[in-house]
Amino acid sequence: MSPDQRPASFRLLRSALAILVILLLLPYLLVLVYLVAPPVSTPMLWRWMTRQRVERVWVPLDQMPPALPLAVIVAEDARFCQHRGVDLGALREAIEDADDLSEARGASTITQQTAKNLFLWRGRSFVRKALEFPLALWTDLVMSKRRIMEIYLNVAEWGANGEFGAQAGARAAFGKGVRDLSAREAALLASILPNPKRRSARQPGAAVQRLAGTYAARAARSPHLGACVRPPMRPPKS
Repeated sequence: MSPDQRPASFRLLRSALAILVILLLLPYLLVLVYLVAPPVSTPMLWRWMTRQRVERVWVPLDQMPPALPLAVIVAEDARFCQHRGVDLGALREAIEDADDLSEARGASTITQQTAKNLFLWRGRSFVRKALEFPLALWTDLVMSKRRIMEIYLNVAEWGANGEFGAQAGARAAFGKGVRDLSAREAALLASILPNPKRRSARQPGAAVQRLAGTYAARAARSPHLGACVRPPMRPPKS
């Protein structure tokens, strides 16, 4: 039977499968592009498509205070510098505590959150997790920890009105650029990351203030947690 004689339903199925394969592989190719190009997130794209406000100014990691990535690591993923994109130990503990993957809290690494923000959708589901895990592993394989952190800090949602990235978050919360943040202000921004639409760094409630104090104290005690995102040492001048 020639290709032209095959049923139309077969040709349609083959085309649909080809499109599905392309869609599944596209994020892996885009990770390579994002090694050098500033990416945008799916929430940003959705807001643009629905004509909602989006504020994001890309700021390189070396123009941010070291207190910010350290506070985010302390708050979101203390083993960021050790794991390879997925922290299986933390995931196992979260599942045991929640009895359900869809209800597990604290199991997503910064790398997983970056992959989700760039390529996937919000919410909790087995399907999203199944897509997120290999993407996180691939991202960690091809990107440095500094680049992953730089992307995360520039695409994370940091406000209730379309503020994405640390620069927009710092402006909205403190009326200053991200490079001028104090350690306390960095901890406040880290404290609202799980839900910036309900938590505020500009007018922090008691819970956010307690979290910020905890994160600032942990960061002061454990600066080594952010070793992988520090700028590389420059050789001394001869």
